[in-house]
Amino acid sequence: MKRNYKFLVLVLLMAAASCSFTTKTFNDPNKDKLLIDLITYVLEKGHYDAKTIDDGFSKEVYKDYLDAIDPLKRFFYEKDVKEFVVYQDKIDDQIRGKDLAFFNLTHDRLLERMKEVRGIYKEILAQPFDFSEEEDINTNYEEIDYISSRAELKERWRKQLKFSTLGNFYNSKEDQEKALEKDSSYKVKSDVELEKEAREAVLTSMDEYFDFSEELERKDYFSVYINAIVEEFDPHTFYFAPQDKDRFDIAMSGKLEGIGARLQKKSDNITIMEVISGGPAWLSDKLSEGDIILKVKQEDEELPVSIVGMRLDDAVNLIKGPKDSKVTLTVKKKMMGNIEDITITRDIVELEETYAKSALVNKNGREFGLINLPKFYFDMENYADRNAASDVEKEIIRLKKAGMEGLVLDLRNNGGGSLKTVVDIAGLFIEKGPVVQVKSKGEGQEILEDQDPSILWDGPLVILVNELSASASEILAAAMQDYKRAIIIGSKQTYGKGTVQNVIDLNQTVRSNEYGDLGALKLTTQKFYRVNGGSTQLEGVKSDVVVPDRYSFIDIGEKDYENPLPWDQIKPAKYKIWDGYIDFEDAIKNSNERMTNNAQLNLIAENAKWVKDQRDEETYPLNYAAYQNHRLLTEKDAKRFDAISDYTSNLTYESLPYEIEISMTDTILREKRDRWHESLTGDVYVEEAINVLEDIKVNNIKRDKVANIKN
Repeated sequence: MKRNYKFLVLVLLMAAASCSFTTKTFNDPNKDKLLIDLITYVLEKGHYDAKTIDDGFSKEVYKDYLDAIDPLKRFFYEKDVKEFVVYQDKIDDQIRGKDLAFFNLTHDRLLERMKEVRGIYKEILAQPFDFSEEEDINTNYEEIDYISSRAELKERWRKQLKFSTLGNFYNSKEDQEKALEKDSSYKVKSDVELEKEAREAVLTSMDEYFDFSEELERKDYFSVYINAIVEEFDPHTFYFAPQDKDRFDIAMSGKLEGIGARLQKKSDNITIMEVISGGPAWLSDKLSEGDIILKVKQEDEELPVSIVGMRLDDAVNLIKGPKDSKVTLTVKKKMMGNIEDITITRDIVELEETYAKSALVNKNGREFGLINLPKFYFDMENYADRNAASDVEKEIIRLKKAGMEGLVLDLRNNGGGSLKTVVDIAGLFIEKGPVVQVKSKGEGQEILEDQDPSILWDGPLVILVNELSASASEILAAAMQDYKRAIIIGSKQTYGKGTVQNVIDLNQTVRSNEYGDLGALKLTTQKFYRVNGGSTQLEGVKSDVVVPDRYSFIDIGEKDYENPLPWDQIKPAKYKIWDGYIDFEDAIKNSNERMTNNAQLNLIAENAKWVKDQRDEETYPLNYAAYQNHRLLTEKDAKRFDAISDYTSNLTYESLPYEIEISMTDTILREKRDRWHESLTGDVYVEEAINVLEDIKVNNIKRDKVANIKN
């Protein structure tokens, strides 16, 4: 791998985090007040484009916070909001004065209203619904008013609960009719019985929701309030409470220390939702999906701790732990119902779905490579450990050994990650040169370069993107597009996130802290730019070959969020366009012509418009006959899109030899890969990427001169 390029680590901010931020004394005895004071100070000093905290800022925080805690307007009364609105232009003053009066008022009132609603929904669901009544429900919650009385609150909940029950009731009747068609002796239930079952299912769902809500602590709601403040600076500045920071680290590295099981809480029980392939629990072969964990005992403890009724986060904290430590779980087995004590040695668990994976694609006897990269992952504490760049490098070497003639790099749905891995990955495909430009607050701009002239893959390259390809994905796609090194196939534009965030450990910003873990702040500190000087902020990367997908008509990009930073541009860097192809523009032209006449893509475009229309629908009938008619028409209309999932290409996919060997014993991995390969056979975008690879002609004279010492 190349390590000699200059990579910008945020030295200024890191120094500030340990030095200049601490020139202010944070000695308020209340942790919440300390957090408010600390976070706003860090924001004002460290944010790339810090906002003025004034009355206008206050009004936006007020609106967004209420939307966050009562988005469907099903808890607060109009009279509550009249009390709240007094603070709408005073939150800025409260921030400076470390005054929590507004938060305290809204938090206490929300808990009061939730307790009130718990009695209301149980009362409503105790009685049958009359689906013969002519009425409907409006789901445009932004436009409806807050309720003015308890009777109105009950009516709003009645309609929502009836709507949920009606959906269950309709599905049960449909399932019953299908069962009767298959088996004439099937015992049919009456509408009265089906309605009762549908209502009971909604009751269970509501109970689980309110049980979860009651587990939330003041600090959880306070995190929501803090984020209503920090997200006014931009959509990607975010406060992580301690538990959330742990989850973020896991998401970025794809690793955790523990037993290797995903847990969920149902009623009072902590249940195993999934045993992670390759982890300690999987290797022990003693835990299964559906098993209930009753107690947890650490190796240095005499007695176990019961986790029945415990908060999920608290239970997880007991079960996870450092590598090589042991934990004993008292488990009620799903299959037999017996109770066992199971001791597991914790280890580092790798989340396979986080990491790059590859496949060989065969078309007409020719082999091509496909690498799917879900995110630009890295270990925040040790970059030299497993990361996206080193894994992509390994997969390319393996694909070359298998004889690939062209490579598809799939960055669809890749939300980004480490900037450093982008530079490393770009260097696998180009001779030395700039990859991305970075501009810091008050510090001018810096060019991050690949300084190694060697190239690992100098053959045809296609990159797949969509509207959810963001940040680091956009940097790589933009660089390869500017160099004309790769052809970009995908949505009209990518997500449009042209900013860089750094995570500031708030515990490092105070000299003495007696309040426990303060969490962390993900802070926008830089903007990045293409080597041609343009920003990807808001505009994203525009594909060379535009193809429709399910998101084509849905607002999901950076430009659709509140408070995004603006688009701008800077001076281009000096770079040399790749001259390894001889028909680059022709390959793009041919692909665009194929896409225009592709019946499958035309159908996908129609489906995207249809999905948008469905999302825009706001009013639904609560009368069964009208609801049934609406559902039947919708289902009939949707049937014309069945061909999308029925589509099959003439390509075949297989794992590389090393992975085939692993999957001989790892049946979970084998099943995941089989499902992936099956989905790829119906993937028209990968099919077109392979077509483009076939079209691209390589300049063999240039290729012979390229230093290709990586193998």
